[in-house]
Amino acid sequence: MNKPQNLTPDATTVIGLGPMGQAVARTLLTAGHPVTVWNRTAARADAAVNAGAERATTPCEALEASDLVLLSLTDYQAMYDILGDATEALAGRTLVNLGSDTPDRTREAAEWATDYGAAFLTGGVMVPAPMVGTDAAHIYYSGDRQLLDRHERTLELLGRPKYLGEDPGLAQLMYQAQLAVFLTTLSGLMHATAMLGTAGMKAAESLPELLASADAIGDILRAGETHPGTALDAGEHPGHLSTVTMMGATSDHIVDTSTSLGLDLALPSAVQGHYRRAIGNGHGSDNWTRIIDSIRKPG
Repeated sequence: MNKPQNLTPDATTVIGLGPMGQAVARTLLTAGHPVTVWNRTAARADAAVNAGAERATTPCEALEASDLVLLSLTDYQAMYDILGDATEALAGRTLVNLGSDTPDRTREAAEWATDYGAAFLTGGVMVPAPMVGTDAAHIYYSGDRQLLDRHERTLELLGRPKYLGEDPGLAQLMYQAQLAVFLTTLSGLMHATAMLGTAGMKAAESLPELLASADAIGDILRAGETHPGTALDAGEHPGHLSTVTMMGATSDHIVDTSTSLGLDLALPSAVQGHYRRAIGNGHGSDNWTRIIDSIRKPG
C-alpha cells in the first residue's frame, strides 16, 4: 500500500482502550482532534465513540484512518497479535507504541514495523491514566527525532515529551527503570504498613508518616555536598556521611524485626543482601551507593 494521501494532519488512531488508551483518546477528542478507535473487546470503545470518536471495525480500518497510530496495549506481543493480519496497511503510518515490555523486544518491534514500511516511535507514559493530558504528565520518547518533531503538536497534548535518543529501546529502558523505583517503593510502603499494623496501628494513621519519609528521599539525596549521580559516574563512594556498614546494620535490624513479627522477608532480605555483598567485598567504609557494584554484576 502506498503512503496515505490527503489524511487530516491531526487525525489520530488509538488502538487499545484500557484505562490509558481511554485517557489518550479522551484527551485528543477534548482538544478537537479527529480520533478513530479500535479495541479487541468492542464495547470498550463505546465511551470514546460517545465522546465523538469514530469506531473502526477492524485493525486494518483503524490503521487506514490516520497517519498517526497510538498503541496502548498490555505488551508488545499484543501489537503483533492485533496488527499481524493488517500489515498491508502499515506502510506510511507512524506507530507510537505506549505499551510496556523489554528494551530488546522494543527494538525488535521497531525493526518489524520498518520492514512493513511504517515508522516507529517508542513512548513511556510516566503518569497514571487520570493524569494524562495534565500539566503533571510527561512521556519519554526514543527513536527517530524527526518523527517526534513531526507529531509533537499532537503528542504534547498527552504530556510533555522528553526525548532520550535514537535507540528505540531507550524510552522503554527509562520507563522500566522508573517503574523499578516506583514498584519497589510501593512494596516498601506496604511492608512498613504491615510492620506497624502488628502493633495495632491503622494504615490510615501510619501511611501519612511513611509517605512523608518517601517524599523526603529525593530532598535528602539532593542536599548532599556532591550529587550522588556525579559521584557514581566518577566511581566515587565517599563514606563521610553514611557507610555500607551503617546501612547494612540497619537492614539487619529490619530483617530481624520483620522475622519477629512473622512478616514476609522477600523485600528486606533482598536489601540486606546488597549490603552484605558490599561488606563482603571489602567496601564497608564506603558510601551506601557502593551496593551498585553487585547490582551491576551480581556474580
